[in-house]
Amino acid sequence: MRKPRKKKVKSKKSIVNQIPGKVVYVGEKQTQDTLIEVFEYSKDFLTYKKLAQVEEAFAYKDSKNIAWIDFDGLNNTQAIESLGNHFGLHPLLLEDIVNTRQRPKIDVYEDYIFIQIKMLYYDTQDVLIKEHVSIAFGENYVISFQEAESDVFDGVRERLQNAQGRLRTFKTDYLAYALLDAILDHYFEVVEQLAEKVENLEDNLFTNNVNNQTALDIQELKREIIRVRKAIFPVKEVIARLENGSHKLIEARTKNYLRDLHDHGIQVAENIEIYREMTWGLMDMYMSSISNKMNEVMKVLTIMASIFIPLTFIAGIYGMNFDHMPELDWEYGYYYTWGVMILISLALVIYFKRKNWW
Repeated sequence: MRKPRKKKVKSKKSIVNQIPGKVVYVGEKQTQDTLIEVFEYSKDFLTYKKLAQVEEAFAYKDSKNIAWIDFDGLNNTQAIESLGNHFGLHPLLLEDIVNTRQRPKIDVYEDYIFIQIKMLYYDTQDVLIKEHVSIAFGENYVISFQEAESDVFDGVRERLQNAQGRLRTFKTDYLAYALLDAILDHYFEVVEQLAEKVENLEDNLFTNNVNNQTALDIQELKREIIRVRKAIFPVKEVIARLENGSHKLIEARTKNYLRDLHDHGIQVAENIEIYREMTWGLMDMYMSSISNKMNEVMKVLTIMASIFIPLTFIAGIYGMNFDHMPELDWEYGYYYTWGVMILISLALVIYFKRKNWW
């Protein structure tokens, strides 16, 4: 049986009537413990630490190496405000970091670049996870803010630890690119799973394998695609601004990778539009399938009625109460009447078969 649809949990805080720049968490995910991980690295050097207090991250602002500070737990607004103020992030950006309703965007400042994006992936229960992620990077640091501990950055961590690829030799702009690339790679996986759901529903509709559950599945899929589209569609604009900008933090050698990332953003946005249009057509197909089934039923009923109309006419004639009806005195009149009705029925059935009406 279909599981009841979960009620949408309202955000704990509201942004209405708040002072601009006030750091108030607006979201659903509440984490008890804030997790702060730091990778400090250079070409020949790497250290990894889990920090107990946010103040321990302050020293990485002036590090000679590159530091990736990964902060998990947006409901800890006090720690986020403290970290952001130390690294010089604008108060309005701190407000956006903890507002999970914020649209993906990019803000360029003199000493750092700030990017917001949605992270999408399916968990082991095939439930779509949508998480608000913010990335700020300067000359020697990259800070990522996430709602919860789970993410899609394991590949980036592995490449850092094993000194694979260019991460350890490039600067912070390439690390920011690698994080964005990991998120976009999972966009493709999400879109592929949505495509599989669309195709399965489409096959069921073509084979008339539909029931009351089918309409609910289509409606749920439409909602899921809308959620994904809202997360994906603005990303190509964000990456385009990052690629086409002339900020001192973006090296020329990184722009080639950003150009490729922009192409991926366009491709995934086009794909989700295609499946969105297909999903909108699934409901029309469902209604057509239901209508076809109804037509089949009506056709059978019409044929049955057409067969019995002449039989009813004959029975009605001989059911009249007139005293003088010539056939009433026939010795075998009853059997003649039955024979005529059977012949008429057979003749109509043969006629309908030849016309392919039945």
